[in-house]
Amino acid sequence: MRHVISVLVENEFGVLSRISGLFSGRGFNIESLCVAETLDPDVSKMTIVTRGSDEIVEQITKQLRKLITVIKVTDFTGTDYIDRELILVKVKANDDTRSEVLSITDIFRAKVVDVSPTAYTIELTGDQNKISAILELFKPIGVVEIVSSGTIAIARSDKSAKK
Repeated sequence: MRHVISVLVENEFGVLSRISGLFSGRGFNIESLCVAETLDPDVSKMTIVTRGSDEIVEQITKQLRKLITVIKVTDFTGTDYIDRELILVKVKANDDTRSEVLSITDIFRAKVVDVSPTAYTIELTGDQNKISAILELFKPIGVVEIVSSGTIAIARSDKSAKK
């Protein structure tokens, strides 16, 4: 099962190494890892995507909570959250395919960020399904290169709360 885990940590040297070591030490691959400072420059938020049984990932999250530099751990699995990823995809573009590439880009509300005589570079943000869908449409045209930011996630706000 896919798990999206958010880890709030003290922004210190070696934190990333210790946390990734917890995963590798238990034989778990990290599919995606994004780290950035929060509004407080002394605190960073990590978003980790991994796959594994609920029981094993629960053990990892418990061990993460024991690390001194970890402030908070949240496994978004089974909760209501929003996740997004940014990709840059370079697609072949010639006289026959340019209009099709632009049409697909427009449908997905993506943006052309670079143009050359032989390729377009497209920027797209979205969830995993949106990213996969546009890539499937671009494959027959010719995907030259893909770069991805990895997943970031945040819990949805409580819609029942009074204003």
